[in-house]
Amino acid sequence: MKFGTGRSAVEVNIPTRAILFQAVREKFAKGDGFALATLNLDHLTKLPSEETFAEAYRAQDLVVADGRPVVWLSKLAQQPLELMPGSDLVIPLCELAAEMQMPVALMGSSDEALAGAKAALEQRVESLNICLTHAPAYGFDPSGPAAEEICTMLNDSGARLCFIALGAPKQELFAAFARSKCPAVGFASIGAGLDFLSGHQVRAPKFMRALALEWLWRALQSPKRMVPRYAKCFAILPRLTLDAWRQR
Repeated sequence: MKFGTGRSAVEVNIPTRAILFQAVREKFAKGDGFALATLNLDHLTKLPSEETFAEAYRAQDLVVADGRPVVWLSKLAQQPLELMPGSDLVIPLCELAAEMQMPVALMGSSDEALAGAKAALEQRVESLNICLTHAPAYGFDPSGPAAEEICTMLNDSGARLCFIALGAPKQELFAAFARSKCPAVGFASIGAGLDFLSGHQVRAPKFMRALALEWLWRALQSPKRMVPRYAKCFAILPRLTLDAWRQR
């Protein structure tokens, strides 16, 4: 399904979890890299006004639906998509990587968060090989000299899957930049996924997620940052709803 119009339009090209994991399995087997993005409403607010972000999205190989509003819109358009939050993909992707003996790299916000995520993943996923962890310095330019250095580190480490937990748009920009420089590495942009694993952020309880209230939980946890973000998200829903209806 396509969201948005013009050069800021994004197509979610992976409708189900089964199709996603089959695609990743095939890319691992062939030695091909990839870039995986998880589309949500926050991204859709940024894409029309940030050309570099829209360009980075066009460079993603695999795009899935992250966020219930995106799933609801797909159902309205009669092009249903399965909900696949980036945070929920970390463990299953690690299990697939361990099964196929694909080394994994973690790239995130702080050394402490990465150390906690590494310990949690190694405890939960047998035979997982985490070959590299790296926290970029403050002010990291996702296409600058530091990004070049990280690409060299990834190639030298032998990593085949790299989780990027930097938030949008930096993680998608880096994935687009590194995609050609690390042709055997799969990049998965997962937002706060590693922080949840390490305990540096607390995810909404399961009952709130089941009731589609994770946004409320996050707003209460960090109101100054999240309330303006969600206000922008709610503001674009009428237009997106009309677009979805037209795609029926």
